[in-house]
Amino acid sequence: MNKTKKSIFQSAIKIFSDKGYDGATMDDIAANAGVAKGTLYYHFKSKEEIFKYIISEGMNVIREQVEDAVVDVKSPLDKLKILCKIQLSLVYQNRDFFKVMMSQLWGKELRQLELRDSIHEYIKNIQVYLEEAMDQGIIKKGEASFMAYTFFGTLFSAAVYELINEGKGDLEYVIDTLIGYILEGIEA
Repeated sequence: MNKTKKSIFQSAIKIFSDKGYDGATMDDIAANAGVAKGTLYYHFKSKEEIFKYIISEGMNVIREQVEDAVVDVKSPLDKLKILCKIQLSLVYQNRDFFKVMMSQLWGKELRQLELRDSIHEYIKNIQVYLEEAMDQGIIKKGEASFMAYTFFGTLFSAAVYELINEGKGDLEYVIDTLIGYILEGIEA
C-alpha cells in the first residue's frame, strides 16, 4: 500500500468510526487524510469502494498475522490461543477498525453482506484449528462449524469487553480466562 493510499485507509477508518458509514463523506475522508478530493477519487471511485477496501485490507492483516504466528505451531490449542492473542491485540491497537466492523455487521446492504462473507472466511480458519484439536482428542468432537462461530462470538464478546473497558484489563489474563471458559465452561 503506497503512502497516499495508507493515509486514505487510516482516515477512512477514523471517519467511519466517528461518523458511521452513512454520516461519513468523501470530503471528510479527503480532509482527514490531507489529500485533495481529486486524489481521493483517483484511488477510490466511491465511499462504498473505500469501505470495501478497508474491510478487505483489515481482515487481510488479521489473517496474515495469525498465519505467520502459527506457521510452526503444532498444537491446535496453541494455535487457538495465538489467534485469541492476535485478534484481541489488534482490537487494542485498532479500536476504530473494530468499531467500523461491528457497526456494519448487520443489515442487507452489499457492503454488509461482503463484510459477513469476509468474517465467514476468517471463521473457516478457526474451524480448521478446532477440527485438528478434535482429531487429536484435545477437545470433544462436535459440529466444527458451529463451534468455530461460537469461538469467534466468544472472542468477539471479549473484544467488546475490552472496548467498553478501554483496555484496562491485562491481555494475557483475558486470553487465558477466555480459553478457560471455552474449554472448561463456566459451570462450578
